[in-house]
Amino acid sequence: MHSLTPITALGGTAPRVDQVAGVTCTEITDLALASVAARLGKEKACAKALKAVLKAAPPDAGKALLAQPFSAVWMGPDQWMIGADFATHEDLAEQVKATLKDAASVTEQTDAWCGFDLAGDDVRPVMELLCNVNIRAMTGGDATRTSIHHLGCFVICGDPQSFIRILGPRASAGSLHHAITTAMASAL
Repeated sequence: MHSLTPITALGGTAPRVDQVAGVTCTEITDLALASVAARLGKEKACAKALKAVLKAAPPDAGKALLAQPFSAVWMGPDQWMIGADFATHEDLAEQVKATLKDAASVTEQTDAWCGFDLAGDDVRPVMELLCNVNIRAMTGGDATRTSIHHLGCFVICGDPQSFIRILGPRASAGSLHHAITTAMASAL
């Protein structure tokens, strides 16, 4: 029998935490993810069923829902990334699919993405070095897709002055982490 040990996207057994001055970068390791795409002709049924899952309307373009137990990020017309705590929603895609039925295509995304939370009073200068997102114009609940270190990433704003979540491709977690910590060291 195999004796396997789970590892984080950065290859550790615990989340990586880096701190420079007043900003902390924390690797997210407890997030289950599923993508939802409304099927043609079933967009309204999908939105209604997704509202039942989220207990709120699905976010519009450029927005994110940062509630609990589910979060959601708008990814495109009638498309969202849904997130939840991995410990209680390891089978998130199946849970969402059970409610949405044939109104949407739901795909497991947990191991396709890595995430980093940036927190602290000096997050804005770090983000200004990291990507071309106008972080000073963002408000809580805003989200956008951008390029960070040549990687397609989502930037989700909890509080533009002190909390940002970045989701990027798990296969490039090391490169993304390096870009973030380099920007932290340069900006602070």
